[in-house]
Amino acid sequence: MKKLVSVLPVVMLLYISCSNSAKMGQSGNVVADTLKYPEETHLKNIQQLTSGGDNAEAYWSYDSKYLVFQRTNPKEGINCDQIFMGKVPKPGQPFTYKLISTGKGRTTCPFFTKDGKHIIYASTHLGSEACPATPDRAKYGNKYIWPLYDSYDIFMADLDGKIVKQLTHSKGYDAEATLSPDGKQMLYTSDKDGDIDLYIMNLETGAEKRVTNMLGYDGGAWFSPDGTKLIWRASRPKTDAEIKEYKDLLAENLVAPTNMEVWVANADGSNAHQVTSYGQANWAPAYMPDNKRIIFASNHEYKRGFPFNLYTINEDGTNLQKISRDKGFDAFPMFSPNGKKIVFCSNRNNGGTRDTNVFVADWEE
Repeated sequence: MKKLVSVLPVVMLLYISCSNSAKMGQSGNVVADTLKYPEETHLKNIQQLTSGGDNAEAYWSYDSKYLVFQRTNPKEGINCDQIFMGKVPKPGQPFTYKLISTGKGRTTCPFFTKDGKHIIYASTHLGSEACPATPDRAKYGNKYIWPLYDSYDIFMADLDGKIVKQLTHSKGYDAEATLSPDGKQMLYTSDKDGDIDLYIMNLETGAEKRVTNMLGYDGGAWFSPDGTKLIWRASRPKTDAEIKEYKDLLAENLVAPTNMEVWVANADGSNAHQVTSYGQANWAPAYMPDNKRIIFASNHEYKRGFPFNLYTINEDGTNLQKISRDKGFDAFPMFSPNGKKIVFCSNRNNGGTRDTNVFVADWEE
């Protein structure tokens, strides 16, 4: 559910698939597919790990050696997002990966446990083994909307794919889970109390606490590397019309995530405050290794809603810097726990197709 890959409107899909070998730049000029753009000075030794399909939300193991991600590729019979994992290869070597989820229903938001022996992820498979239906956007004026499938629950599986524990049981949407740096607490999103909020669960005892309480969608949350802070994306409907639209959609288990900003708080949810105020979609935020700066994805520079690029910003909202330059989609940035590498997902180098792939790079200040 963290995924915004498909937020790109039809015109964008045409835009990124107009050629088998090139993409159109903003001014209409043809630009070659590339792994790296000249302005991307912080990204060194970029490796493309996947090729084909829709690959997103790739996240590191605690030892910085493995990645877990979600993948859809109808050409391979993967019609609904499923969870895969693989070891990050040395340069020039292929990236091999294996299925971890059940292959049933729809899955999202995988994350390694501290011991490196398990993965948590959300899945709808208990509700149905089939892919859940997608909303008819025409009913909502072709607005981009996300379904909050009430059959989503969060599970823990071993590296052979065997589910060893069901972590959530509430009726409603439970997904978007990540873990604290010590591996003891799970931070996730749920609508079980009538709004879309963040919760922290103690993995050992199951005790939990709701940590957001403002009207609006709160999701895609992470702990800072030192475990003292939280960071997430949030919508905050304010006008009567915005509030009505939000509540009406929520009543149908839907949300429109097109206006989001980055928020931070202390690890217990106190001192919650907004960092960005750019409008449009500012999302997929994460603290950088110094626990002070933030990296996130945004389309705020473009009134038409694309491209999405990566940006960094200070915790106090100053010093915005543009990091990536793809003309389509760059998002889901996550630094390796050792602080040396970054993983992200992008439309770059896809041969003019709609494919989104996983990339890793060395980070250079």
